Amino acid sequence: MPKLQGFEFWSRTLGGARHVVAPMVDQSELAWRLLSRRHGAQLCYTPMLHAQVFVRDANYRKENLYCEVCPEDRPLIVQAALLAQDYCDAIDLNLGCPQMIAKRGHYGAFLQEEWDLLQRMILLAHEKLSVPVTCKIRVFPEIDKTVKYAQMLEKAGCQLLTVHGRTKEQKGPLSGTASWEHIKAVRKAVAIPVFANGNIQSLRDVERCIQDTGVQGVMSAEGNLHNPALFEGRSPAVWELAEEYLDIVRRYRCPLSYVRAHLFKLWHHTLQVHQQLREELAKVKTLEGVAAVNQELKLRCQEDISRQEEGEKPSGGLPFFHWICQPYLRPGPREGSKENGGARSKRALEEEEGGTDVLSKNKQKKQLRNPHKTFDPSLKPKYAKCDQCGNPKGNRCVFNLCRGCCKKRAFREAADCPGHGLLFKTKLEKSLAWKGAQSRLQEPQPAGSGEPGSLPEVVGSALA
Repeated sequence: MPKLQGFEFWSRTLGGARHVVAPMVDQSELAWRLLSRRHGAQLCYTPMLHAQVFVRDANYRKENLYCEVCPEDRPLIVQAALLAQDYCDAIDLNLGCPQMIAKRGHYGAFLQEEWDLLQRMILLAHEKLSVPVTCKIRVFPEIDKTVKYAQMLEKAGCQLLTVHGRTKEQKGPLSGTASWEHIKAVRKAVAIPVFANGNIQSLRDVERCIQDTGVQGVMSAEGNLHNPALFEGRSPAVWELAEEYLDIVRRYRCPLSYVRAHLFKLWHHTLQVHQQLREELAKVKTLEGVAAVNQELKLRCQEDISRQEEGEKPSGGLPFFHWICQPYLRPGPREGSKENGGARSKRALEEEEGGTDVLSKNKQKKQLRNPHKTFDPSLKPKYAKCDQCGNPKGNRCVFNLCRGCCKKRAFREAADCPGHGLLFKTKLEKSLAWKGAQSRLQEPQPAGSGEPGSLPEVVGSALA
């Protein structure tokens, strides 16, 4: 069967999905995706998967509905996608991550100026893969440049485009409002399905975005984290969705840190009122402990509901109806704050040329303990790379590999690598020598052939 493309892929494979949950690092695990699907989401992305780690580590690979990878180099992206294509409906290239880790790793939104590289990468993936290739991007400040960028990706082989209506500089306290005008212009200029991302806090926002921009679907990230029932148009009690989520986690396990992070988002408004529960949630070590905190939160919220029904107003400016799932509006930068142009933040300075002289508090502490320590990147030692995976190789490795690759090869070839302390050959020889000695000891001795003092001679002497 030929690979479906464009609108045919969106309508037949994705079922014409309009309500989409975004890929979120450490927050898009299977349990959360299942919860979102129960409450109106029609398509869920996996978290962003790092192509290099995906290729190298079998434990990192999982079956997912819709798999997103971050591009690093063309051959590696295709290699990772070939491993994933049998378990997902499409491979999505993340060209929209604005975080510093993406800048250091040379992926995400920091590739959006390298059009030739992206074009070759998507062309190669489109030719080699049996599933469609899609992309998630951020916009440029100029609408015209954004439109040309989208058209280039479409021409290269992108079959569905998600447009986040913010630039790569709009993040954290500087997020601001996403531009639906950019998204609308892209939708008019391309002949493939487009998903919109940004400014989605309720079902009403979803419907308004589709109407204003003409997109095929709407993606939500933070809105979904604070209200997984967003696409249903409901705002249930926070403890109800927490209980449902914990039931799913019991069947589909995930790290407790993921669970805790989800509940901090889900309970955000309630934890402003009952701050003690924040500390309790941060300290629990088991899923049962999390469930106990949720039960305590439920009891306290029910008491608040009873008091409010009796006409008692909350004191200290505390919010009404804090116990229901509702959006969180990120506050903008305060007047005179670092983000608003006052004292420049270290991260902002790092992003500029020559801004590496500003040290974080952690590095300042290290420098106090060791005054000769330097953090100048140009003075850092340059490590040779492993021949297989690209990680730093061991300086004394006999195979010129990192420890992980060396261990696999040494085990496979029953060889030694003293540089990494791996002695598979030595241990095998000792094991074979010990087994040989044991077999010789167990061989039966002919009668009367024992040495003086052996058991047959002693028995003969006793009978005489």
